Amino acid sequence: MSRPRPRRGELPPPQATMEKLEKMVDNGNYYEAQQIYKSTSARYIAVERYSEALDILQSGALIQLNHVQVTCGAELAALFVETLVKAKIPYNQETLDSIGKIYEAFPRISVPQHLEDDDDDMQKLSEALVAAKVRVESCSSFLKAAIKWSAEFGDFKNGSPQLHEMLAEYLYSESPELDMAKVSIYFVRGNNPKKFASTLVNFMGKCYPGEEDIAITRAVLLYLSQGNLRDANILIDEIKRQLESKQLEFPRSDLTKFIDYLLQTLERDAFPLFKILREKYRSSIERESLFGELLDEIAERFYGVRRRSGLQGIFGDLFKMV
Repeated sequence: MSRPRPRRGELPPPQATMEKLEKMVDNGNYYEAQQIYKSTSARYIAVERYSEALDILQSGALIQLNHVQVTCGAELAALFVETLVKAKIPYNQETLDSIGKIYEAFPRISVPQHLEDDDDDMQKLSEALVAAKVRVESCSSFLKAAIKWSAEFGDFKNGSPQLHEMLAEYLYSESPELDMAKVSIYFVRGNNPKKFASTLVNFMGKCYPGEEDIAITRAVLLYLSQGNLRDANILIDEIKRQLESKQLEFPRSDLTKFIDYLLQTLERDAFPLFKILREKYRSSIERESLFGELLDEIAERFYGVRRRSGLQGIFGDLFKMV
C-alpha cells in the first residue's frame, strides 16, 4: 500500500525522507542525495522544526561518511552544528552523543606503508596524503564548530572537554604531518590525563630521539599554565606507570629533572625556588621557545607574578590559533 503524498507546502515525514535518501546513497547517488539532504533540512529549519532538521542532517552525515564521502558528510556535519546554534540547543549529553556518533563515522584510513620507489607507488602515497589532509581538515572544522557551540550554550568556558579530547585523538591518529604541540593543547582542554598519557607513551615509541622529554615537558607545562597541578601530576605518574608496565625507561634528561622539581615546588609557596629552578635549567628550557612563555603564565597562576609587558595574553592567543 503506497504512502499518501504530502500536500503542496506540507513537509514529508522525516523518517520516510531519511529512508529514501539512504537508499540513494547506497546506490552511489551521493551528490544528488546531498542536495536533497540540504534542501529538505533547510525547509524544516525555515519553519523552526529543528529537531527533525537535526535528525535528517545527522542521518545524512553518518551515511555519507560511512560511504567514505568525506566532503559530503563533513558538509552535513557542519550544517548539523549550525542548526544547533540557530536553534539555541543547550549543551547536554544527548546532543554530545549525537556529535560523538558523527565524529566516530569520520574515516580512519592509514597511509600506505612499505611502498616501492616507483612512480605508481609514489602516486598512491601522494593521493593518500591528500585524502588524509582532507579528512583531518574536515573533522577538525566540524569539531571546532561543535566546541564553539558547547562553549556558548554549555557550562564550559573553553568548550566541552569531551569534544577537545575527540579532536586531540583524531589529530594524533590521522594527521599525515603530526603536530604534537597542537594535539597536546587539545588534550589539556580535556579532562582525561590518563588517556593523554597513553598517547604520549605511544608517541615516544615512534618519535625522533630527543623529542620524548620535550613532549612530556610541554604537556606538563600546558596543564600547569592552566593552574591544573592535579592533572599534571596524574599525567607524569601515569606515563611512568605505563612505561614500567612495558619494561621501558622514563626519559631522563635535564628537562625531565626540571619538571620533577617544578611539580614539587608548586606544591608549596616557594617562589624563590621557582626562580632558582628557571635559572639553573635555563639552557634546557630554551630548547623550546614556548616553554619560557608557559613558565611566565605559571608564575602568574601560582605566585601572582604579573607577566612582563608585551607577553600578557600570549597563552590565550595560542589556544585561539588552534
